[in-house]
Amino acid sequence: MGMYVADLARMEDFYTRVLGFAVMDRGNLGETALVFLSLDPREHHQIILVSGRPSPADAGFNPINQVSFRLSELAALRQMAARVRDEGVKDLSAVSHGNALSVYFRDPEGNRLELFVAARLFIQLAERHD
Repeated sequence: MGMYVADLARMEDFYTRVLGFAVMDRGNLGETALVFLSLDPREHHQIILVSGRPSPADAGFNPINQVSFRLSELAALRQMAARVRDEGVKDLSAVSHGNALSVYFRDPEGNRLELFVAARLFIQLAERHD
């Protein structure tokens, strides 16, 4: 996924320091700056931050509904929710969808993010304890 951002440095900091992405590459396409991010060292990029978005206050409607990130276990979801909360992110919302447990919040430019764990993990854990 690629997204235009207003403050490239701030968004890079949030996605790397808070969410744990690594900068895999960076470059310019004319006057447009690009930062390639990934959680998987085998992937050149999973997210591209692209300079040039008007500030969120000036942009009006945000075309991004949400960006979802699957986590491997409930402990990881709790850890990430605590990290985001410690960053001062407000309006965290925990939701059980039946098929997943999710935490929703917004990044520094107002894009809605979802961290989730699939419910099948809970079923597998319960089966191990039977």
